[in-house]
Amino acid sequence: LKHAFLKICGPCRETSAFNCCSDLLARVREACKLAKAPGDLSSNMACFTGLRDCLGAVANPIVAGGKTGSFKVCVCGGAGGIGQPLCLLMAQNPHVSELCVFDLTIAMVPAEGVATDLSHLEKKSKVKGYALDKDDKPADKLAECLTGCHLVLIPAGLPRKPGMTRSDLLGVNAGIAKNIVEACAKFCPDAILGLIVNPVNSVVPAMCELYKKAGLDPRKICGVTSLDIVRANKFVHEATGAPVEGIDVPVVGGHAGVTILPLFSQVPAAKSFTKEQIVAMDKHVQDAGTDVVNAKGGKGSATLSMAYAGAKFGNAVLCGLAGEETTECTYIMRAAAEGAPLPYLASKVTFGKTGIVKAHGIEKLNEYEQGRFEECLTQLKDEIDAGLQYAQTTSLAR
Repeated sequence: LKHAFLKICGPCRETSAFNCCSDLLARVREACKLAKAPGDLSSNMACFTGLRDCLGAVANPIVAGGKTGSFKVCVCGGAGGIGQPLCLLMAQNPHVSELCVFDLTIAMVPAEGVATDLSHLEKKSKVKGYALDKDDKPADKLAECLTGCHLVLIPAGLPRKPGMTRSDLLGVNAGIAKNIVEACAKFCPDAILGLIVNPVNSVVPAMCELYKKAGLDPRKICGVTSLDIVRANKFVHEATGAPVEGIDVPVVGGHAGVTILPLFSQVPAAKSFTKEQIVAMDKHVQDAGTDVVNAKGGKGSATLSMAYAGAKFGNAVLCGLAGEETTECTYIMRAAAEGAPLPYLASKVTFGKTGIVKAHGIEKLNEYEQGRFEECLTQLKDEIDAGLQYAQTTSLAR
């Protein structure tokens, strides 16, 4: 029975859901006792009513414990390939009362059109679209859109084109991210910002340093790495047949190539993997984005799965803000006191009412993972340095 309930609320993987399971089991036991020894009808009804309520909470772990928020969320780049499905998912989140869809007027689909489409969903969220010309400054014109936002998700920037170096891509996309981050600093400085802007390993440090220079909290900015976890979980499920709801692979390091390090040793379902299987699975997670590009014949990238992962990250943040502390891997600035080997690193992070309440350390690694971690850090340091160098050349206008 416990296994069945853990499968139901497994996606939450948080204390609140497991407490709810324990409560549910207690109610089931009580119901069984009453069934074996029928007594007062009102006692039976009270027990089964409580059981029904508890089942409802388990079936919807997002609102387990009854703590449902009412938050304003903005998706910048909301009319794009990632943005549209991400908006669809966020509009259905029970914590979202207001959803803003922002994009440029040159987008293939008008942001207002996406918003109007989503406004017809039978959900509580109120949806509105905003659009700017490409030469407009978000900090000048997005006051209504961003003011009061609790969470801003930013699937923006250009994809890497043939012949373009990482430095070239950073120069373009850091500028795009800076314009949006600058507007957030002005209109919603307390909001959590989830960056889905490549190269994440460099763009996040650049934006955090700019926030810090502006006197704001750089831990309000997170690099969304949830897709690495989503992929690792699914690949372990496919290899083992274990229920995917009970698999949670920590993925640490960064969010590109060898900087992506899934820690399969910390997953019970993967304990039976041979060294060869772990090496192959590690590579599979690293190369998964390329697999999607190849499968789409070069005509697209991982838009749908990225939207799913972005919504997963967004839900973790909103659950935390609503009072249900929730843990999700993400790429953030690390405090010196945390003893991290680099100033920026992806690992498990717990979100609470004020945003990030704890950045978890990396648990004991096996021999293979230790070697890979050293490789990861070498590459990641260079990419972090590129972001820090960018931040030295500019500042946020306030």
